[in-house]
Amino acid sequence: MNVSENFSAISAKMFHYYKSLGDKSLARLDDKEIHLRISGASNNVATIVKHMSGNMLSRFTDFLTSDGEKPWRKRDEEFDDTYSSKAEMMAAWEQGWACLFGALAAIPEAGLTDIVYIRNEGHTVLEAITRQVAHYAYHTGQIVMIAKAIRDEDWESLSIAKGASDAYNQDKFEQPQARRFFTDGKVAGSGA
Repeated sequence: MNVSENFSAISAKMFHYYKSLGDKSLARLDDKEIHLRISGASNNVATIVKHMSGNMLSRFTDFLTSDGEKPWRKRDEEFDDTYSSKAEMMAAWEQGWACLFGALAAIPEAGLTDIVYIRNEGHTVLEAITRQVAHYAYHTGQIVMIAKAIRDEDWESLSIAKGASDAYNQDKFEQPQARRFFTDGKVAGSGA
């Protein structure tokens, strides 16, 4: 596998991983809970999803051929809590991710050093993708934290449960050393 193929595969796996963390957290919340704010100045899950979806649609629509900040995007409105239901929010969530994954699949192998623009600032495709992995990880972490705060004692860990590190590590070290990605076998669409 060459560097371009490796970067593309890892990027897709990382996006699938963060989507899966969001999916699992969102599945634990109901129509009312997606609108709860954990403090007066904080965003709720619905507005974070709205912002992420708006960002994905803007950045990845015509990813290689137009600026990532589309003239039709209304970023400030992404922080208005307007979803009437969880189903409406989830449709936007899925639409954003579908746009992203479609754009990733269309990047030519030799295209990682091509220049794309976000607000007229040039990025290599590699830089633009790395920027978005970090952005979506940041917001997915917020979704997880808010969902965990809402679920409180009913929360089930999305990774290694508290007190289970030794058993988890023992299982890992009992396996032969091999080249693999940490999400292999855990996340749908991550190459598992």
